[in-house]
Amino acid sequence: MPSLSSDGVETVRVAIESAGALDRPKLVVPEGTMPEGVIRIEADESTYHALVEVGLDGEYELRGLYDNARLAREGGGENRLTEWVESAGLEAGRSALLDVVVEGEQYGLRAPGERAVYDIAETPDDSLASIAEDLDG
Repeated sequence: MPSLSSDGVETVRVAIESAGALDRPKLVVPEGTMPEGVIRIEADESTYHALVEVGLDGEYELRGLYDNARLAREGGGENRLTEWVESAGLEAGRSALLDVVVEGEQYGLRAPGERAVYDIAETPDDSLASIAEDLDG
């Protein structure tokens, strides 16, 4: 599996803000950085999934990190964004860095000043194309 360093990818600064009555963290993402829908996020050497939505104020936001795509879509299960923000020593009013590993599919999340190495996940389309190539010889 190929890998990329955070030094070799596009990086975008995202704002950490408080959301809802419980003041849970959310990430505000510049428009055009990522598509709406479920994406893959690498953070602290773990793989998560997140739902990117347009909030009431028109900003793109990410309100959680979940263990799989289904949980991200449904909002069920444990939201790991709060624990990531705390473990990174960050809080609302600060920012984090979002690395574009595979545009539209895979992103990395890290604290400012930190470096990361990301394993590039093989997309299902690549996998199916590879199987077809093997069958065709």
